[in-house]
Amino acid sequence: MGERLRVAPIAFADAAAFVIEHHRHHTRPTGHKFSLAAMAGDDVVGVVIVGRPVARRLDDGRTLEVTRLCTTGHRNACSFLYGAAARAAFALGYSRIGTYILKREPGTSLAAAGWKLIGETPGKSWSVPSRARQDKHPIEPKLRWEIAA
Repeated sequence: MGERLRVAPIAFADAAAFVIEHHRHHTRPTGHKFSLAAMAGDDVVGVVIVGRPVARRLDDGRTLEVTRLCTTGHRNACSFLYGAAARAAFALGYSRIGTYILKREPGTSLAAAGWKLIGETPGKSWSVPSRARQDKHPIEPKLRWEIAA
C-alpha cells in the first residue's frame, strides 16, 4: 500500500522545480501564497501551489486558487494535497478555494477531497491584440471546482 502521506511546507522554488520536472502539461506558475508537499517518508511525492485566482472577477481577497498540483503518481497524493490546500487556506482565513482541470480529466481526486464541480469555462488563448502572448498551456475547455469553508 505504500507509506502514509504527511504534509510539509515547501519553498516556492522547490515546488516550482518539482512541477517543471513532473507536470505533464504545465510550466511553473509565477508566484504563490503558499505551497505544500506530500511526503512519503523523506521523499516528496507531490506538491500543490496555491495563489490568488487568475480570473480577476474571482480575486475578492477571500478566495484562493490551486494554480498547480503535481505528483509522481503516488496513491492518493492528489486528493491528499487538495484536502491539505483547502484546510490551510481556511486556517489562514480564506473562505473559498478553487481550481481548474481539463474537461477530459475526471476530477476523481477533487470529489474525493470534498470539492464540488461549479461549472465549465471555454478554453481560449490569453493572447489579445492589445497584449499578445504565447500560449504555454492547453487552451481546451476546463472545469472549475471549488470548496468553501
